[in-house]
Amino acid sequence: MKILFVCNANVVRSFMAERVLRRLLKRTGIHGVEVSSAGLLDMQGAPADRMAGQILRENGIEEEGHHSRVVDETMIREADMIVTMEMKQLQIIGEQYPFAMDKIRTLRSYLPESDYGKSAVDIKDPYKKSIFYYRLCFAEISLAMEGLMKCI
Repeated sequence: MKILFVCNANVVRSFMAERVLRRLLKRTGIHGVEVSSAGLLDMQGAPADRMAGQILRENGIEEEGHHSRVVDETMIREADMIVTMEMKQLQIIGEQYPFAMDKIRTLRSYLPESDYGKSAVDIKDPYKKSIFYYRLCFAEISLAMEGLMKCI
C-alpha cells in the first residue's frame, strides 16, 4: 500500500503527516506501507520548515533529510490513498487527475465527526506563525492519524 500526503509546499503539514504516520507504522509493526509526501507548489527542493522540524523533534520523531517535492501524475497513479490537508487541495488534485477522485480524502475526515464537525475540514497551515499554531497543527495531524490507521 502506498499513501501520499499532499499540502501546498510540502515543508510543514504533509511533511509532518508523513513522519507521524511512519512512526506509528513502525511502533505498531505494520509493514508493507510506503508513506511519502509532496506539494502542489514547486519549492525547488526546499528543506523542511525549521519550526515543523522542532515540533517533530520535541515529539521524538525523526525530521532530518526532508526536501520538498512537487506532486506529479506518477505519484498520483501509484498512490493507493491520497490525503490532503485542505479541501481546496483535494479539489485541485481532482480537477487535474479526475481518475484519482475515489482515493483522495482530507486528513481531518479521518477524525470522528463529533471531533471535527462539518465546517472544519482543513488542517490550517501554521507557516510563519507562532509555535502555538505549529503545535496545534501537529496535534490535529496526530489525532487524525489514529483514524487513518484503522483504514490501513
